[in-house]
Amino acid sequence: MAEHKKSTTKNIEKAIKDSSQKAKKKKVSKKPVIDRQTHKIDAKGKILGRLSTEVAQILRGKNKPSFLPHVDGGDFVVISNASQIKTTGKKMEQKVYYHYSGYPGGLKEKKMSKVFEKDPGEIIKRAVWNMLPKNKLRTSMIKRLIVKN
Repeated sequence: MAEHKKSTTKNIEKAIKDSSQKAKKKKVSKKPVIDRQTHKIDAKGKILGRLSTEVAQILRGKNKPSFLPHVDGGDFVVISNASQIKTTGKKMEQKVYYHYSGYPGGLKEKKMSKVFEKDPGEIIKRAVWNMLPKNKLRTSMIKRLIVKN
């Protein structure tokens, strides 16, 4: 009986020692080296939604074999001729962008046609912005989008 108690206490001490050693080991992940390229896209005659999905995937880095969802590994995108983009249906007259200030009566509305008249690139930016993942990486991804009219 005495031997049994000694062996169990030794086993317990050994288990505590092993678990403390395991807890001390930390996995250190290295920051991945990101090689960013510049993609130039001509928007002349292209449909807004199809162009935006293509741009969102490039900004996110899904076109690379080294894609990781938690790493911002996308490329730069330069879009030219944004004023010559097409929309399907009656979106220019019917689509409305909303912005709410948070106060009563603070709901602002803008038609797509008004936004397009002021800045055609803003429509592309808004479409791509809503296609990117809603997390902390989205702001850094959208900064790599450059739209020229």
